[in-house]
Amino acid sequence: MANTGKVKVGIIGSQFEADIHAASFQMLPGEAEVVAVASPTPGNAQKLADRYGIPRVFLDYRDMLKEPDIELVTITAPNSLHAQMTIDAANSGKHVLCEKPLCITLDEADEMIDTCKRKGVLLLYAEELFFTPKYRKAKEMADQGAFGRVYLIKQSEKHFGPHSPWFWNVELSGGGALMDLGCHGIAFCYWFLGRPRIKSVYCQMGTYVHGDKTKGEDDCLCIVEFENNAVGLIENSWARRGGMDDRIEVFGEGGVTYANLHMGNALPTYSEYGFGYAVEKAPTTQGWSYPVFDELWNYGFPQEMSHFARCVRGKETPQATGGDGRVVLEVIYAAYASAGQGRKIAMPWKPEGLRTPIEGWLGKLGA
Repeated sequence: MANTGKVKVGIIGSQFEADIHAASFQMLPGEAEVVAVASPTPGNAQKLADRYGIPRVFLDYRDMLKEPDIELVTITAPNSLHAQMTIDAANSGKHVLCEKPLCITLDEADEMIDTCKRKGVLLLYAEELFFTPKYRKAKEMADQGAFGRVYLIKQSEKHFGPHSPWFWNVELSGGGALMDLGCHGIAFCYWFLGRPRIKSVYCQMGTYVHGDKTKGEDDCLCIVEFENNAVGLIENSWARRGGMDDRIEVFGEGGVTYANLHMGNALPTYSEYGFGYAVEKAPTTQGWSYPVFDELWNYGFPQEMSHFARCVRGKETPQATGGDGRVVLEVIYAAYASAGQGRKIAMPWKPEGLRTPIEGWLGKLGA
């Protein structure tokens, strides 16, 4: 495998997140190039390849892993497939960039981390909030002492539901809005505060709007208490109309800052007729909308992909690893158990007899 030049990348998946990966690598092409894509759905991989000029297409990702020049594999498949794909890629000598959440179970997470370590490959965790320009600026100010001792961080991500049907199936996803969106907020608060020990988790959740589609929760509030006497409040929803809403608030004894990911990067617009695209998950552009510009850059995706490619070359130290993903998953398990039991869960906490995180809230699937 080459140690110089552009990192050769293969993408597993061909839909929403795979498109983001392909587009992001092209926006900062100096470090990496996507040379292959694999998807089992006939035609989907070819469509992505045609859109981004990707030369090789596979129906089976295991065939793609046989390509000797591919150095980094990105996984954008359903959550239930992350673990096996990571293990297969590591056993093929490929570095792995796995989309959030890392996987569904803590046993899977441990096996993923252990396999990658034994095989001498990187296990990188795709958390773009570590690279979002607005949010990185807030952390930079906090680290410089702008707010004094930070005691509360809020992170909120809300929209009206996921982009792919498999998210509604808790067998494939492991959970609902918390599993899908809460992993961002948990990781963000943990990272922002310098990765302190987590003391406790408390969560409230419910299925208020999408009960016809899923057994999973479509709205939740999660409170994470850290050892440095700081609290993270994570708000997530699949029930919020009007497209994506993503924001943070940081409170310290000496200051405060607010960052709305889209406002300030959007054009308040009214149209009687509508137009092509406004912002992720906005269902219509008639009436008032807030079309964004440089959307992927403002989310931090190209910076994230460039950073991970540089990690493969040994030029940078990974900012988000499988270890971070495991911490997030442990909090998610505790959050579902908290919602199910109606109490605060002290950490560390080991789930017993739970096949997936959401079983801590629902009980046995099918209940």
